[in-house]
Amino acid sequence: MTKTILVLGGSGRFGRNIAETFAAAGWQVRGFNRGRDDLDRAAEGADVIAMGWNPPYHRWADELAAQHAQVRRVALRHDCTVLLPGNVYIYGDQSGPVWTESTPHTATNPMGRLRIEMEAAYRDEGVRTILLRAGDYLDTVPSGNWFDQILAKRIGRGIFLYPGAMDVPHAWAFLPDVARGFLALTEARETLPRFADIPFPGYTLSAQQMTEALAQVTGRPVRLKPVAWWQLRLAQPFMPFIKGMFEMRYLWSLPQQLDGARFAALVPGFRHTPLNEALAQAIAPLR
Repeated sequence: MTKTILVLGGSGRFGRNIAETFAAAGWQVRGFNRGRDDLDRAAEGADVIAMGWNPPYHRWADELAAQHAQVRRVALRHDCTVLLPGNVYIYGDQSGPVWTESTPHTATNPMGRLRIEMEAAYRDEGVRTILLRAGDYLDTVPSGNWFDQILAKRIGRGIFLYPGAMDVPHAWAFLPDVARGFLALTEARETLPRFADIPFPGYTLSAQQMTEALAQVTGRPVRLKPVAWWQLRLAQPFMPFIKGMFEMRYLWSLPQQLDGARFAALVPGFRHTPLNEALAQAIAPLR
């Protein structure tokens, strides 16, 4: 029997990777146009909904809760499993250094609280949910994430910018691996709890270690330089989403690692892309 996944936000980084991965595995991938389609009708007959909608930072307070509430209602009505990309925003500035599925969600800033409340609503309302929690994404095309938009944008000139402490571990994830992880968990969804919160281990690297890895990949020296936050502050009146970047700035200096024990138990034998291969694909469009 053909399995169907409805992908919301198919043109975004998460949705695109999910659509490609599930299509390659034989799933019927159903897209969605927010300007034309009806969500309730689009979800009819779908087994899974991939939640790739994510408003810009400065619109989170106005749009995030409503978008997810709409998806939860439809998922419950049609008994769909929701694939929910989790991040580390739910952790406070005293969390760490190793985060598991039972680590308390202690963020107190507005964006962190919005994420905490949104995730809790899926659990409390009984929506069948697979939440795979990953660190900052590495993608195969420029998709507006931290890595390609700021950190590695000058890698062609041998410069890697970093927005936090240079010597503390930071969590990263290669998006094609995250999508394959979602696929494996989705195929085994009947064995999972109704709300499955699963950390994805990815890579854990300090800025210095990332710079050394990039030098190996590029075959040339790479200089590590701090992000000029003062320039971002000057641009904030003209680019309102920058306020959210400042709000989450603490995460770049907070030691962190996502524990992979539960993921490994649920998906034994999963092959993570070697770091150098992932970085080579991530910087190829930037060189």
